[in-house]
Amino acid sequence: MNPDQTVIAKLEGICGSHNILTDNESRLRYGSDETEDFSCPPAVVVKPGSTEEVAAVLKLAYDNNIPVTPAGARTGLSGGALPLMGGILLSMERFNRVLEVDEKNLQVTTQPGVITEVLQNLVAEKGLFYPPDPASKGSCFIGGNVAENSGGPRAVKYGVVKDYVLNLEVVLPDGEIIQTGANVLKNATGYNLTQLFVGSEGTLGVVTKITLRLIPLPRLQNLMWVPFPSAINACAAVAGIFRAGFTPSAMEFMERDAVDLVIRYNPELAGNEHPEAGAFLLIEMDGNDSDLIMESCASVADVLQQYDCGEIAFADSSAEKERLWAIRRRAGEAVKRHSIYKEEDTVVPRAMLPELLKYVKELGHEYGFESYCYGHAGDGNLHVNIVKGDLDEAVWEEHLETAIRKLFTRVVELGGTISAEHGIGYVQQKYMDIAFSPRMIELQRAIKDVFDPKGIMNPGKVLPRKMG
Repeated sequence: MNPDQTVIAKLEGICGSHNILTDNESRLRYGSDETEDFSCPPAVVVKPGSTEEVAAVLKLAYDNNIPVTPAGARTGLSGGALPLMGGILLSMERFNRVLEVDEKNLQVTTQPGVITEVLQNLVAEKGLFYPPDPASKGSCFIGGNVAENSGGPRAVKYGVVKDYVLNLEVVLPDGEIIQTGANVLKNATGYNLTQLFVGSEGTLGVVTKITLRLIPLPRLQNLMWVPFPSAINACAAVAGIFRAGFTPSAMEFMERDAVDLVIRYNPELAGNEHPEAGAFLLIEMDGNDSDLIMESCASVADVLQQYDCGEIAFADSSAEKERLWAIRRRAGEAVKRHSIYKEEDTVVPRAMLPELLKYVKELGHEYGFESYCYGHAGDGNLHVNIVKGDLDEAVWEEHLETAIRKLFTRVVELGGTISAEHGIGYVQQKYMDIAFSPRMIELQRAIKDVFDPKGIMNPGKVLPRKMG
C-alpha cells in the first residue's frame, strides 16, 4: 500500500515538508543504487533527522501497512536499497554526525549517515584505526556497511564490520526504539541481537546509532605488486603465504584483463604492468617497526618465488601506493563502463581459489561469455564479473541465470557461499536455496516474522514474504 495524501501530510508534520520528496525527479534518483540499471521509484522519499522522527515514521507506516525501504548512500551492488514495493524510501543521509570518539576505551559512536572514509580519517587523527574499507569507502555510509556486513581489502588481517560493532540503537518496524547490546568488549547476556542486525540488510529494523570498537593505528605499510604468469599461479600463492605463517594486512587479486580494463578507462594509472603477466597480487604488510616489516616482505617474497612469480615491485612512495590501490579499487567501475555485466560476490576457503577460478573460465567457454575476476584473495573472496560484450541478447537472457546457478552450486561444493560482502538483497535472493536447506530458510523467515510481522521492512529482499 502506498501512502495517500493524508499520510504524506502526517509525514510532513513529523519531518518537515522540506524533508518529504514526492516529485518525479527525486523519486527516480532515490529509486536506484549501484546495482546494474534497476529503477524502482518509491511513492515518497522521507529524510528524518532524529531517532524519534524515524520511530514516528515507522509507527505511521506500520499502522497503515506501508512498505519502508531504508537507504544510505545507495552504493550497494545487490539491490538492497531498491524500494521494490514503492512506499516510503527512508533516507538516513541527515544522520551524518560522529557523536563521540572515546580514546580511553578505543570506541567511536556514530550516526549511520557518516561516510566511512570520513570516520576513518577522524579516528586516524587520534592515532586510532577502524579497518573495514570497502571500495566505495569515499562515498558509502557506515550504516550501509553495518547493514551489509561489509569487508574490504584489510579484512584478511583485521576482520569485517561485524568484528567491530559493539552496540546498536535500532528502531523496530512498529516504531519501538531498542538497544541491541552494550558498549563493552565482552557480552554473554542473552541472545546476540547486535550481530543479528549486522548484515540484516534493513529487513529487521532501522539502525540509528552505532558504537564501534577501534584499534591502535599501524604507522607503516609496505606494498608489493606481484606479477604471475597465470591467474591459477597467483591464486595458489595466496594459501601458500598463510601456510608459511604470514598474515598480510591486505592481499588483493586481479586478472590481467581486469588490470587492462582499469588502465583503458584510467590511463593516468598506467605504469609497469608487466605485459607478460596473466595476473597480479597486491600485498600489503603493516606494523610499527620498519625493519620487521621489511623482513616479513622478504620472507613473503621467498614464498612467492615458489609459484613462479615475476619481478616483485615495491611501492617506494605514497603516490605509487595510491596508484596501485586505485587500480584495484576502480576495477568494478571499469567493468561497469565496459559492458552490460553481472557481478557475483563469491567466497570459498582460500585454498580453493584456483579451483573456483578454473571453473569460472570453464563456464565462460560453455556459455560464450567473458569474465573479469578480481577480489580479496586473502579471504577467498572472488568478485566474478560476467560480461555480455558481443554476446547475442537472446543467448545472454536465456543462459545467464543457468550459468550463475551452476557457479553458485560449485562455490558451495567447494565449501564457500554465494555472498561474501555485497549481501543478498534483491538480485541474489533467488539463489538462496543453493546456500541453505528449506529448514534453514524457514528458520530465517521465522526470525524476520518476529521482528517484522507485517512484512513492511524492506520487503522483497533476502527472504521475501507477502505483506499483510
